[in-house]
Amino acid sequence: MSRIVVKVGSSSLTTAAGGIDPARVAHLVDALAAARHAGHELVLVSSGAIAAGLAPLGMARRPKALAPQQAAASVGQGLLVHRYTEEFARHKLVAGQVLLTLDDVTRRSHYRNAFQTFAKLLELGVVPIVNENDTVATTEIRFGDNDRLAALVAHLVHADRLVLLSDVDGLYDADPGSAGARLIEVVTSMSDIADVQISKSGSSGVGTGGMRTKIEAASIATAAGIDVLLTSADKAAEALAGHKVGTRFPATGRKRSTRLLWLEHATEAKGSVVLDAGAVKAVVDRRASLLPAGITSVSGTFVAGDPIDILDPAGAVVARGLVNYDAAELPALLGRSTRELAKALGAAYEREVVHRDDLVLMGGRS
Repeated sequence: MSRIVVKVGSSSLTTAAGGIDPARVAHLVDALAAARHAGHELVLVSSGAIAAGLAPLGMARRPKALAPQQAAASVGQGLLVHRYTEEFARHKLVAGQVLLTLDDVTRRSHYRNAFQTFAKLLELGVVPIVNENDTVATTEIRFGDNDRLAALVAHLVHADRLVLLSDVDGLYDADPGSAGARLIEVVTSMSDIADVQISKSGSSGVGTGGMRTKIEAASIATAAGIDVLLTSADKAAEALAGHKVGTRFPATGRKRSTRLLWLEHATEAKGSVVLDAGAVKAVVDRRASLLPAGITSVSGTFVAGDPIDILDPAGAVVARGLVNYDAAELPALLGRSTRELAKALGAAYEREVVHRDDLVLMGGRS
């Protein structure tokens, strides 16, 4: 038995005008149910809440402003999950809703709770249906995409495979509609597709994603030890049965700490600190914790527990970590050793700015 995370995009579930397409949802659930009854555990990451809310609200296209997007999500999420619940019930399967914001899983206690929730749902035989909590999300709803969320959820639940479903049956070496475009069947390294022109967004007008976000998701998942398959929603049954369809991205890395994967890919830095050369060497080469003595400047507004970027003297990001101090506290500590600070200010100040267990190297350095 394997554990599979399946992600489906808005355009594969809804009509061009917005609103859920019952036939498309039924077709997808038939494929998922067949895989579930074959013994696989499934987690479905489903876009479509905003798209499903467009028609009921009389919106012709996905709005650009945040407030109407969130209104559409509020209406559409219930409709979407209701449809899934009914379709899975035809197969005597129970569906459960899990709404996440990226911030929910960057803090240790929240992340642990998310993992335990998924574990219990899967233990009970439930098919979790995951979406970003678009109704309250901020930057995620404007700039994020569920492809990335699916890759991170795949790692969170210790999945064996990630299947990305869209309206295109794989990655092509040119526009799929152009003459001579060739399906790329296997991508063993992102360097294999360095020369491929990849679209930034879809053309349906109801989603946010395109091939670029799927490639980024595949990069995250494969680097974390998870095989990825990219194909169209109408080939979901073949994909889940292991048939040769779409584009495969074999795993290239080993399993990593899930918290660090979320920290690297699912957080926005609230501020930054600049290090001297010695501190950069300690953090990058020796994987040491970040201490006040090596910091030369601080910027941004953050509180203890927030993610911050760690920069080298030239301003390049070398790491990201969860900070142990508020931004207002740090300027008075710069350049001073923890022993000196403890003596002058008390034992509470004999702590790292960022502990090495809460720090991930960036730019391919990990």
